[in-house]
Amino acid sequence: MSRTSYDRFLTVFSPEGRLYQVEYAFKAITGSGHTAVSVRGKDTSVVITQKKVPDKLIDASSVTHLHGITPSIGCVMTGLTADAKAQVFRAQQEAADWRYKYGYEITPDALARRLANINQVYTQRAGMRPLGIAMILIGIDSDYGPQCFKLDPAGYFVGFHATAAGQKQQEAMNHLEKKWKKLHNGKGADDPAGASKALSRDEVIEIAIEAMSTVHATDYKPGEVEIGIVSTSEDENPKTRGVWRVMSEAEVEHHLLAYAEKD
Repeated sequence: MSRTSYDRFLTVFSPEGRLYQVEYAFKAITGSGHTAVSVRGKDTSVVITQKKVPDKLIDASSVTHLHGITPSIGCVMTGLTADAKAQVFRAQQEAADWRYKYGYEITPDALARRLANINQVYTQRAGMRPLGIAMILIGIDSDYGPQCFKLDPAGYFVGFHATAAGQKQQEAMNHLEKKWKKLHNGKGADDPAGASKALSRDEVIEIAIEAMSTVHATDYKPGEVEIGIVSTSEDENPKTRGVWRVMSEAEVEHHLLAYAEKD
């Protein structure tokens, strides 16, 4: 077998120990043309992503990268849209099975672990291919408060205080790391968890918008971004407290204006 043909098979390692098909799945994420950012604070987790409508005739309300999985867990999907829909449907099934079996809603970390295990199997069996998507999962855990997890096509998942996925992932991560160092009176680098726990609802939303605007060097209009939020903050409407929801355009505009005025 020639060295160049190791990428024909999902299950065959190259002599350097690489699985090329899995690496190509990561390329599908960065090649999607979208970026998503997630930040979590004291009582709030938020995700923000670009909303691109490719055709004037498409109904913009039917285009979204934000999906609800349980009442208190939602996600942003970056990568191939059809793969994303399949993964979200599977996540909803797993969450419903858990609810039926145990009588309470699945926690964000248990759902992330289950989906990561499924993704890992896709890298191991020849009968299927890895999904070309990165999923950022946010939710409220009754014991640990707001949560944020990122899953990749290789089946790796880990919790974050702030993270990004997609086309400008590295630039956004660099920006968030610099931002985190300045938090908590400049102690954010030494105590990232403490810095995260000091962030209010509005600060979390502002950091997410700032990261998105900075890496794309764009002042976004309300229809060009989507924001999903789960918050137990006093500032959140009591009816939606602790519940995953997608912000309305009017609310997105309010936060974009607040960020623009701060600049």
